[in-house]
Amino acid sequence: MRASRIGLSFWSGVLLTLTLLISNGCQSAALPEPEAPRARELSEPALVAAAGTKSTTHYEALANSALLENRPTAETIRSLKDELLFQRATQVYLWAMPLLNVLGMKTGSEKLFNSGYNILPVWKKRFDAKTLVTTPNSDVIDAMSYLDVGKDGPLVFEAAVGLQAILLDFWQRPLPGPPAPGKDYRGDVGFFGPDQGRGGKFLILPPGYKDRVPEGYFVFRSPTNNVFVFLRSFYKDPKDLAPAVALMESVKIYPLRAKVSAKPMQFPDASGSSVNLLPPSDGSAFELLKQFVDSEGPDFADADWRGMLATLGIVKGQPFAPDAHTRTLLDLAARTAHKASRVLGLEENISGVSYKIYPDRHWLNPMASGKPDTFDLSWNRIPDGYLSLDARVNYFTNFHFLSPGSAFPVAGKGAKYMVTSVDSEGVPLSGAANYRIKLPPDVPAANFWSLTLYEAENSSGLANGKPFPALGSR
Repeated sequence: MRASRIGLSFWSGVLLTLTLLISNGCQSAALPEPEAPRARELSEPALVAAAGTKSTTHYEALANSALLENRPTAETIRSLKDELLFQRATQVYLWAMPLLNVLGMKTGSEKLFNSGYNILPVWKKRFDAKTLVTTPNSDVIDAMSYLDVGKDGPLVFEAAVGLQAILLDFWQRPLPGPPAPGKDYRGDVGFFGPDQGRGGKFLILPPGYKDRVPEGYFVFRSPTNNVFVFLRSFYKDPKDLAPAVALMESVKIYPLRAKVSAKPMQFPDASGSSVNLLPPSDGSAFELLKQFVDSEGPDFADADWRGMLATLGIVKGQPFAPDAHTRTLLDLAARTAHKASRVLGLEENISGVSYKIYPDRHWLNPMASGKPDTFDLSWNRIPDGYLSLDARVNYFTNFHFLSPGSAFPVAGKGAKYMVTSVDSEGVPLSGAANYRIKLPPDVPAANFWSLTLYEAENSSGLANGKPFPALGSR
């Protein structure tokens, strides 16, 4: 029996998604019978006591590390060096959560579908639980692309009328777009973008690009060489997905100065593929970070965090060859940090901000309060200006992509999301229980609303024995 989460989404004018993190086997009118609970080896109080005792002993041992003539002993040197490596690696993992989220998607996608600006996997039959990815949506047609404007130079992204997309750097910050009076375009293509849903040509420029920019493009500048493109199209009838798929297959991506000689677009069908697009939860996370560092310039992070990476042996252009002992510690650190991210991912209050939508219920807004005076789109706390690491971890352990169009519910254009992992009494959702959710009539979603179940372990779609882990208005 596994735990899960529920999510409810509305696109204001477009979609509503209600998300539930709930145990596998969660039962509703449309879900299978729950599994019988498995016996526990220890009661919950005993587990807490055991964990508390072990942690206290560990920290006391560090604080009381032996000295000989006021100098660390050989054993103290060994143990504290290991502790430094473990702690630094754990913090690097949490700091890099947005990177690891998209690097996991890129690695899994390219392993199965190949790489390149011309490769655009499309979930042509909708997302099902076979694709492991954070909070997929089964009520739309999605696609994802991974570009390298450092290697390929400026790239053009052609979007047809009605296509929705988000252009992000690999920190999953929406790319700064073209200036306009009273507008601050950030990453959005479509209803919320500078094209206003009419489509067009979008030019993605690499960091520090200073050459002349040609006319006729919506220009977006990326702070990183690596660019993540998230795409979405909507169908009217779930029995006829062809128009929405055709819209995806109309996309063109090519180098600015090589349209004629560009590689032909490929649109592999990703539906039904057993592909793992989740953030790595073991020592391979640091291998991916090394690959990322090698593909970027010096400004992918500030000097302090590049220094933290260097303490782990991750330096651009230098070999990353940890010995067996170090690899073991890095693996343990990644596994610990991943679990810590899941702890933060279930919090209802972070950095002094309540995520609750209603004070008497447990429905949360995954973008914090959804107000512009809490966090900006880079998760900097407003008005203080510091980076809220915990808020960023909370989001990217559960979700991928972020933009004004997804964060702020604007009638006729934006989206509205609500998530919970507990019932009305605050008890974690479990597949051993039955639940009932009451929605009011005439849900105000011009396009559709949906209720989706996600696995609490990693926020991927819940394998509930149904074709899709979702119910909704279509």
